[in-house]
Amino acid sequence: MKSLSSAALPSTEVSSSLAAHPVVRDTVQWLERAVIGLNLCPFAKGVHAKGQIHYVVSAAVDPQQLLADLREELLALAGMAAAVRDTTLLVVPTPLLADFLDFNDFLGEADALLEELELDGTLQIASFHPQFQFAGTREDDVTNCTNRSPYPTLHLLREESIDRAVEVFPEAETIYERNIEVLEKLGMPGWGALQVGAGCAAAPAVGGAA
Repeated sequence: MKSLSSAALPSTEVSSSLAAHPVVRDTVQWLERAVIGLNLCPFAKGVHAKGQIHYVVSAAVDPQQLLADLREELLALAGMAAAVRDTTLLVVPTPLLADFLDFNDFLGEADALLEELELDGTLQIASFHPQFQFAGTREDDVTNCTNRSPYPTLHLLREESIDRAVEVFPEAETIYERNIEVLEKLGMPGWGALQVGAGCAAAPAVGGAA
């Protein structure tokens, strides 16, 4: 497992490190162009700008190995000050969770681990996947892109950070509806032009958000 955090590092060192980690570079590009660029999550820009996002690339090839990585990152996040590390993106580029149904099955194990560690109520696990699909939608429905990322990704969040964000943005329940509108207006061609898939970090966006 390789990890990379932008916290407490000079920006030049961050850029150099990211260049050496293609999976992290792809993930940061997705974050900057899609999540922040389209404002899909109003809370992401602040922690990104402050260098409070920790990036982890798992080399797990079986669920138990990934659960061990997840355990390590959950405990590390819970034991660290939010000012240093507010959130963690655990990215899984191996074939282990390439299938969306396998990914969904693993989420149950991830939540069980959270409870086992007695961290439910302190941390949450959100999820993103390149094949994400809402029930009742077509595979090519652009609204699925709200939860699509370059690689299967587990997003570890602090409950207290979510609460603070909601206080600043009291109409948080409207975010989902707004995101659907933004993506429907963008369309699949527009999403593709953002170049936020695996291996696209070196490609410039064409007519998309920066």
